[in-house]
This record gives sequence, C-alpha cells and structure tokens, in this order.
Amino acid sequence: MNDELLVRARGLRKEFGDFTAVDGIDVDVRRGEAFGFLGPNGAGKSSSMRMIGAVSPVSGGELRVFGLDPATDGASIRARLGVVPQTDNLDEELTVEENLRVYGRYFGLSGAVVAERARELLDFAQLTERATDRVEPLSGGMKRRLTIARSLINNPEALLLDEPTTGLDPQARHILWDRLFRLKRAGVTLIITTHYMDEAEQLCDRLVVMDKGRIVAEGSPRALIDEHSTREVLELRFDVDDHLGSAGDVDGIGQRVEVLPDRLLIYTDDGDVALDEVTARGVRPMSSLVRRSTLEDVFLHLTGRTLVD
Repeated sequence: MNDELLVRARGLRKEFGDFTAVDGIDVDVRRGEAFGFLGPNGAGKSSSMRMIGAVSPVSGGELRVFGLDPATDGASIRARLGVVPQTDNLDEELTVEENLRVYGRYFGLSGAVVAERARELLDFAQLTERATDRVEPLSGGMKRRLTIARSLINNPEALLLDEPTTGLDPQARHILWDRLFRLKRAGVTLIITTHYMDEAEQLCDRLVVMDKGRIVAEGSPRALIDEHSTREVLELRFDVDDHLGSAGDVDGIGQRVEVLPDRLLIYTDDGDVALDEVTARGVRPMSSLVRRSTLEDVFLHLTGRTLVD
C-alpha cells in the first residue's frame, strides 16, 4: 500500500440481514487531505465510516486502513485514529478538562502528557476559560468543540467526523469549520460525512457523492459542479400548489429545467439573461433568485432528488 494512501477500499460492502447499507464502493483517502462522504440520511455514509474506524466488520470486499486489515488489526488502527461521533457522548458530570484527562488515560498516556495535551487542546478549542466548568450547561457548539478536542488527545493521524455540525447554529458551524481547517493545515487527515453541501464545499478537497449505498460521483467539489451542473441556477417560485404545470412556460430556457414541489430550477451559465428571457415571455413568478450552482444541484441531477429527501 502506498504510504500516502491511508484508506483503500475496493468493492466494500456492509449488510444488515437482507438490507445492504454499503453496496460495493471503491474509496481512496490520501494522507493530509480532507475527504468527504456526501449524501442524504441512509445513503451509507456512517456505515462506511464505522468500517473505516474498525468498529463495524466488513461484509464484503477489501478494506485497508494504514495498510492494515480492520478484521485482524482493529486495535492498532483505532489507536491511530480520532473519532468524532454524530452525537456527542461526553461525560456531563465531569468538567471540561476532566473529560480530556480521563479520555487520554484510555490510550495509556502518562498523567503529565495528558495534562500538557489537555492544555493545548483547550486552547485549540477556545475552551480554556471553561476548563473547570461542568459540561452539561455548555452550548451545543462548545460541546462539539470539546468532542473534537477529546478526539485529538492521542495525536491521531486521521480524524473521522460523522456529521460534525448537525444541530449547530450558523455561527457555531463557522467556528467549527475554522478549527477543522486549522487541523488540516497542520497535516491531520480529515474524513467527514455530511449532508450539508456548503460544509462539503468548505471543508473537502475531494469527496464521493453517495446514494442508496453506492457512489454516484467522485471528485473535488468544484470539478463535480463543473461536470454535472451549470455555472448558475435561476430559481422561480409561483403561487401554485404544483410547479409541474409551470415548467412548460420556461421550456427551452437554459440548459435544463428541474421541477421541485416548491420551485422551478433553470440551469444556465447566466442567470440574469435567463431571467430576462422568462420576463420577455410574459411569465411572472412570485419570486426569482439567481445563485451559483452547488453540490445540491449535482446530487439532484444525478439522482433526481434533493439531499434532504
């Protein structure tokens, strides 16, 4: 295995009885990059992450993490990983600093090393002033930053983050993104699952788009948008219950038209020009919006549905 390849999966499968959660995917994650699994809930992202994290056995295919087989070298793999679960599992009866110190001892680190790491990580997570506070009253964003700090106590080579910002307000999300960007800049490999397209665009160098257990596209966010969408999108909303009936009014404008329950999407390289053509036809939408294409548009084009379906 190439030293630069931290994760290599070929034909990877995960089955739960008759249900196939991961259906034969191929994945390569390189050292030092931020790699993402993007898709809706139930796409197979978390199941893939649990196999990579050596906490869920592989049902089929081949998987190597750090060149090791999770089936026989799970403990060695886990010792080199940091894991941020989808739901915070902090000990709320302990203080912020105690959560770090107790977790550090699980890795066999000495008290002196754990104390030094805890100080560094409290500063990194911007929680130094809350070190002696109990966890329970902290905000959701603070708890999330503490969970990430705890995952770094063993100086991991790679960090697995499962839906890292779910439930956070916009300000807390941006603070967390900044912390993760700093980790990447320091050389930590990030492997992220998310169903937020803006998060994937902000954090990921490369990603796979998953749907129903399979990979439907792979590449950098920019390359995927360039390949599967247009530069801009014109969104039109009409005062109707079903927008399908309005699609014929804008047929032929732009490269294609997508019909959603609450709006029409016109894919074009110039949204303002497309809007002028809509107006010239005498079509009067209730509202209009010109925006740039996103990974949500890529997913809609590839699957016919949105990431939140």
